[in-house]
Amino acid sequence: MKKFAVIVAGGIGTRMQSELPKQFLEIHSTPIIIHTINKFLGICDQIILVLPKEFIEYWQTLQERYFPNTTIIVTAGGSTRTQSVKNGLLQINEQEGLVAIHDAARPFVSRQHINQCYTAAQETGSGVLAVPLKDSIRKLEANGSVQCDRSQYMLVQTPQTFQLSILRNAYKEVLGEFTDDASLVEANGHIVTLVVGTYENIKITTPEDLILGEAILKFQSSNS
Repeated sequence: MKKFAVIVAGGIGTRMQSELPKQFLEIHSTPIIIHTINKFLGICDQIILVLPKEFIEYWQTLQERYFPNTTIIVTAGGSTRTQSVKNGLLQINEQEGLVAIHDAARPFVSRQHINQCYTAAQETGSGVLAVPLKDSIRKLEANGSVQCDRSQYMLVQTPQTFQLSILRNAYKEVLGEFTDDASLVEANGHIVTLVVGTYENIKITTPEDLILGEAILKFQSSNS
């Protein structure tokens, strides 16, 4: 089955306190989005990049520098993540295949885990990267909070990978907003298969994450 990747960078990253969207900020002198795309090159057959409309021209200068001979389809994002993913899916012409939805601001995902998600999706319909909780958690209630068994919960990451027909059908039926694609697919009647990932696969969201990101990239480089 053909493999597709929709890399979502439709937001402007207000929590980063930067005029430049977080996906264009640099780690080790290279934009985050470049690190992310490099992880998918050679694994998938087609990459679709979803960007804020006003930064598509900015991206084109980066592509000329980093990927002059690579075909990357670019489309504008919507006002929400759900709409941005829908816009990305519209760029895929094939009826069947496997599609990974990935946050542009997660540049540290391993190629091994990307492949494992594709394999799980081919075998079961979905493959969603997640990690066990490390901290204790409590559930808020009207009169305070109660302890929860953290072994019963997972932190969901991306990529979230699906058979193309399953994800397309889920987006046709979408009502309201979902925080991730797995929730939408589950709401459409499908069981979600989890693939255990690593804690390195952080999402760059705040200025503190850039500091952590520098350390992770240095660690990964020393062990590659």
